[in-house]
Amino acid sequence: MCCPSATLAVWSSAWLHGAAASDNALDALLAWGEAHEVVAAEQNAAEAFGLPVTGDVPATPAQLLAALRRLGVTDALLVLPVPGDVRGLGGGGPFTEAALRTGEAVALAGLGYGVVPQAIAEGLVRWTVYRMASVTPPEYLGIAEAEHNLTDAIRDSAGALQALDVARDRPGVRAELSARLKATPAPAWPAGTPGRALRVLQRAEEIGAILALAHADEPGGALSASAANQRADALRPLADAVRAARRAAVNDAVRVFADQANRS
Repeated sequence: MCCPSATLAVWSSAWLHGAAASDNALDALLAWGEAHEVVAAEQNAAEAFGLPVTGDVPATPAQLLAALRRLGVTDALLVLPVPGDVRGLGGGGPFTEAALRTGEAVALAGLGYGVVPQAIAEGLVRWTVYRMASVTPPEYLGIAEAEHNLTDAIRDSAGALQALDVARDRPGVRAELSARLKATPAPAWPAGTPGRALRVLQRAEEIGAILALAHADEPGGALSASAANQRADALRPLADAVRAARRAAVNDAVRVFADQANRS
């Protein structure tokens, strides 16, 4: 999975809809840290979820899962905000600010709350529950459309880079890419996760790793500052498509588990 929020969104959905055991859901989080704690950002969130506020003795992920079930959550969806694109975060406020800092969150639009993870020490992840400034359901993007857009973005970005003469081979790049992919945490997926979602997410992860290498190799063969800016512009649509594909794949899995439960 691409991030801790993706893990929580998919596994909590599987557990809430009877497709996974709570122990398995909690174990999946361990790929992102040896220890996890949960707090509420303010008193309203603390009372709604039965959690301590920041600064008090934190709760456990098991208590968060129990709160999600008690509150009847059915729409724990992944959001991957960046500056200029905060769709699904419900406007401004502390939740949006925290999600932008980490680049990820789980939106509980039906409740008007969101959850943001943050690595606060080596091996320790803190999940903070925030109240949304306003309730805005994440924009729906079908997985088929997201996959198609990713394919188009790969083709368009490759053509733009070739036109700028900044795409070049780098000694050892394949080994670097392989090492980066192997270093990415890979928690297990719940049984019943749709195959197409897994395929799209895997492809997005591979392209994301390539983008990370490209940005680490600045100026990437560009001959001038203006060419470097053009190169960044050429890669931006691909980065946006990768982010959209990750979000669509994870949220498709969430919907599948909910649909399976509704049909049972």
